[in-house]
Amino acid sequence: MTAWAICAVAIVGVATAFSIQAADEGEDIRANMTFIAPAGPGGGWDTFMREMQQADTTNNLVGNVQVVNVPGAAGTIGLGRLSTMEGNASTIMVTGTGLVAGVEQLDAPVSHDDVTPIARVVEEYDVVVVPADSPYNTLDDLVADWQEDPRSIVWTGGGSFDQLVVSEFAIAADVDPAQIAYLPNSGGGEATQSLITGTAQAATSGYRDVSDQIDAGRLKALGVAAPEPMEGVEEIPTLIDQGYDVDLANWRAVVAPPGITDEEREELTQLVRETIETPEWQDAVDRNSWAEAYMDGPEFDQFLKDERDRIAGLYQEMGM
Repeated sequence: MTAWAICAVAIVGVATAFSIQAADEGEDIRANMTFIAPAGPGGGWDTFMREMQQADTTNNLVGNVQVVNVPGAAGTIGLGRLSTMEGNASTIMVTGTGLVAGVEQLDAPVSHDDVTPIARVVEEYDVVVVPADSPYNTLDDLVADWQEDPRSIVWTGGGSFDQLVVSEFAIAADVDPAQIAYLPNSGGGEATQSLITGTAQAATSGYRDVSDQIDAGRLKALGVAAPEPMEGVEEIPTLIDQGYDVDLANWRAVVAPPGITDEEREELTQLVRETIETPEWQDAVDRNSWAEAYMDGPEFDQFLKDERDRIAGLYQEMGM
C-alpha cells in the first residue's frame, strides 16, 4: 500500500461524516456550508479558510459555516475527498501551489482536474532566511559555498512549496537541484527551530511564518522570491534584484466538488467576490502579508493547467 493510500484510509471516516452532513442541507447553497482546509489547524490553508469564515459570517454572506480540517499527504487527502462529493455545491476547499506540487510529488491518483475551479484569491512569497549568527549576510555569500559543495548547505522549509522555491533558486544559481540537501518540516515553526539549533543552515518560508523571528533578531532575511519588494518590508531585496531569476508565488484559491451546475459555480464565484470586498477580509490580507491576486473563469482554469505543467517541469529538473 502506498503512503498516499495509507493516509487516505486513516482519514476516510472523518471525511465521510462531514460529507454526508453537507449533502443533506437543501437547495440554498449558502445556508449551511462546509469550508475544507486540507491540512491541520494553524497552517496557511487553515488560516485562509477561517479568515473567509469570519468575513462571511460577520457580513451575513452565508448562514452556518463549519471549517473542517482534512490533513494528510500534502493536501491530496482533502482533494481526494472533495472529488468524491459529486454535485455538493455547499462545500468548498482551499487549494494552492503546494497542493499542485503535492499531487506531482506523490503521484496522487487525484488532481485538480477532478474538482471544479472557482477562483484564485491571494498569493504570498517566500523569504530566504539564515540564523542570525550565520556567516552569510548576502545571497552571493551563500551561493558561493553552495556552488562549491551543494551538499554543504542543508536547507529546510515547511512544505512542498518551500522546497520548490529552493529548487528554483538552485537552478538560477547554477546549482544542480538533484544535489540539494533538504530537510522537510511540517511547518514554519519547525523549520525555524532547525535553523536555530544548527540542523539546517538556510530555509525558505512564507514571510508571515518567520517575521517574528526576524523582528526578534534570531533570523536574517537575505531575499524574497517575489517580483518586487514586499510592502512594509522593502528593506528585504528580491532574489531577482540580486541576480537570481526566481519569482514563485504561493497562491491560494477556492475549488468545489465536481458535478455542480454552472449556476452553482457562478453563485460560489460571487460569494468569493463578495468576501474579498469585506473590511474583515481586507484586514486579513494585511495581517497575513498576502497580496491580492483575484482570478476566475476560463482564465483561472488555464492558470491551473499551466501551473501543473510548470511544477511538473520543476520536479523533472530535480530528478524526482
